[in-house]
Amino acid sequence: MSLLTHHLQFTMVATTPLELGDNAGSAVRGALVNALLDRFCANKDAPACADCPLFNVCPVAALVAPMRETGETGGDQRPRPYVTRPPQPRRYAPGETLTFGLGLFGHAAELFPYVVMAAQGIEVQGLGRRLQEQNGRRGRVRLLAIHAVNPLTGDRQPLFQADQRQVQVPGIPIGPAEVAAFAATLPENRLTLRFLTPMRLIDKGGLVRRPALRPLIQRLGIRLTDLAAAYGDGPLPAADARALLPLAESATLEYDNTRWIDITSYSRRSGERTPIGGMVGEAVFTGNLGPLREILVWGSLVHVGKNAVKGDGWYVVEG
Repeated sequence: MSLLTHHLQFTMVATTPLELGDNAGSAVRGALVNALLDRFCANKDAPACADCPLFNVCPVAALVAPMRETGETGGDQRPRPYVTRPPQPRRYAPGETLTFGLGLFGHAAELFPYVVMAAQGIEVQGLGRRLQEQNGRRGRVRLLAIHAVNPLTGDRQPLFQADQRQVQVPGIPIGPAEVAAFAATLPENRLTLRFLTPMRLIDKGGLVRRPALRPLIQRLGIRLTDLAAAYGDGPLPAADARALLPLAESATLEYDNTRWIDITSYSRRSGERTPIGGMVGEAVFTGNLGPLREILVWGSLVHVGKNAVKGDGWYVVEG
């Protein structure tokens, strides 16, 4: 066993008008991170987690800015141990419910109590766009429930209910055995990828604007290797994508119903806007796809491409 993922689903109810634009994933991620910083950051004078002497023992830094240890390869930061799964980008009236997801990787699941407290913190700070009808304030929400879910099987476990005091520990981990079992149920010669949030891949210095398996598998192999090294307990066999690249290159794009959308995300801390657009829609591939099934299923759990923590790169793989 080398990497486990835990997927959580949060259910909230709007208590005032609430509006989520196309960058709903960025809004949810920003709200969670800001709530973590507001509630648990012990050194708010530090300009960034990397500049704080407490980052090695800080649960906030472990989630939002994990640093590599001495001797680790790569940049200064590890890949972040989570992804967001955004709610529908639309306007919510008071009394309407919205759901969003969070995937935690490896030992990051131990920080689940902090995530619960951060989700409750969103009740205080609000969510979504600032609305004129609310005097420039964000929409208000109330946390109703948190469930552990298995996106592959649909299994659910209640972890938190608003009318109960006890919070349960997430108990539906997904690892190599679960991934392999689901992958074996998929056909070997025809697979459908449904890109639920923008897929933003860079290949040979340019954006990938048309569905193609080779750049997706190549980037996914790098991502899984990094995640397993940072948050697993050994190499992940499915992450070795080198032998799979010729098969991915030879796959045929049989059906393409994707489109490109342009979205930007604003960072309150840096004051900068970041493009987080990409491909959404559906693509069908045919060919010798059996050996690709497992790594593609892993990708559906951990996302792939740019801005995964903001919800990008979320897809499902079907027969």
